[in-house]
Amino acid sequence: MRSRLAALGALAGLAATLAAVVPAEEAYAHGGMTYPATRSYACYVNGIEGGTGGNVVPTNPVCQDVLAENGNYPFYNWYGNLISDAGGRHREIIPDGELCGPHPQFSGMNAVSEHWPTTTLQAGSTITFQYNAWAPHPGTWYQYVTKDDWDPNSPLGWDDLEPVPFDQVTNPPMRDGGPEGAEYYWEATLPNKSGRHIIYSIWQRSDSPEAFYNCSDVVFTGGDPNPDPDPSDTEAPTAPGTPTAGSTDGTSARISWPAASDNVGVTEYRVHDAATDQVLATTTNTSATLTGLSPDTDYEVYVVARDAAGNTSSPSPTLAFNSGSAPATSCEVEYDTPSSWHGGFTAQVRVYNGGHSPIDGWELTWDFTNGETLTQSWSSVAEQSGSTVTVTGASWNSTIPHHGSVEFGFNADAPNGAGTPEGFELNGSPCSVA
Repeated sequence: MRSRLAALGALAGLAATLAAVVPAEEAYAHGGMTYPATRSYACYVNGIEGGTGGNVVPTNPVCQDVLAENGNYPFYNWYGNLISDAGGRHREIIPDGELCGPHPQFSGMNAVSEHWPTTTLQAGSTITFQYNAWAPHPGTWYQYVTKDDWDPNSPLGWDDLEPVPFDQVTNPPMRDGGPEGAEYYWEATLPNKSGRHIIYSIWQRSDSPEAFYNCSDVVFTGGDPNPDPDPSDTEAPTAPGTPTAGSTDGTSARISWPAASDNVGVTEYRVHDAATDQVLATTTNTSATLTGLSPDTDYEVYVVARDAAGNTSSPSPTLAFNSGSAPATSCEVEYDTPSSWHGGFTAQVRVYNGGHSPIDGWELTWDFTNGETLTQSWSSVAEQSGSTVTVTGASWNSTIPHHGSVEFGFNADAPNGAGTPEGFELNGSPCSVA
């Protein structure tokens, strides 16, 4: 017998869509500022650079404090600093002192510290904002900046921000090649500020009340009440140092390089494919993750540096590396039967991705052992052939984030009683059972 069970949206309330590792409202609508780097992204980069094998071991003291307070959640999910039901009520629902980390699992981002990583920006210049598009959605981005008399030694409050955003954009374009993959990008003119400030970004989705919040610590240089309309900076940055390859997983590679220097300040680095000169990644950091690679393939790349005036350095020495083999899927399954009756039962299944890359298009299979037959499923698409069950995600939960999970449920007939299922496999790789 072979039967196909479509996901039942009307029954979504019967089962949580995600386990506590990744709450439901955060699993499929993510994004975060990578230039200038938001606090969570800057700490993620610092943690990855300090660790090995994809583990986060931050060396920056305030990022270490975040790890101690919140664990690794805001590192691996740096793009998920959100409130699911904001609906534009930002000032109403976020108290002073919690603007940078309104989500409880990002509370460490509210810390007052001189150690937050900063991005140097030229006051009054035009820059390209880069905002990771982990899950694309329509909406409007509002960029505020702190007032001239803002005290960086006190928690950030709403009155510390200029009353109107200096930049606002709706549905900006997207492109590949950001430091962490696909990204939104748009140009904006920076305010005439000087010294240390915070750029506070709010992304309010238009298809949902969900909103995202980012604090980017910046240092403005060249601030002047009467800025020169014709900047005279013509000196290019020095070439970045020789890149080195870090971890690879078949489809992505982490590379890093010694910093370039500039008379005013380096504003971004671009990683190019040495064969085609195509830009593979753009970042403000001295490292980037190259995505969309083919497994077991040789690549050559180089890096250039740019400053706020648009001056471009000479290329770095070329790095040759191999993308490596795609690792076997690391997964764990929790299988529970919270209710049963004579001749049937309800099951809840949680699938955890223990790898360092998301699993896009997951498929879980197992074998019933006591003559059970599926009758209904939710938060999934399920089919049964003989004793073998195959389950895939619904349209909205088809990706399992790295170090995250998805959950689904089903009802089944069990005339002989519910047995213990065997042989769980995720995309063909065996799973352990919790």
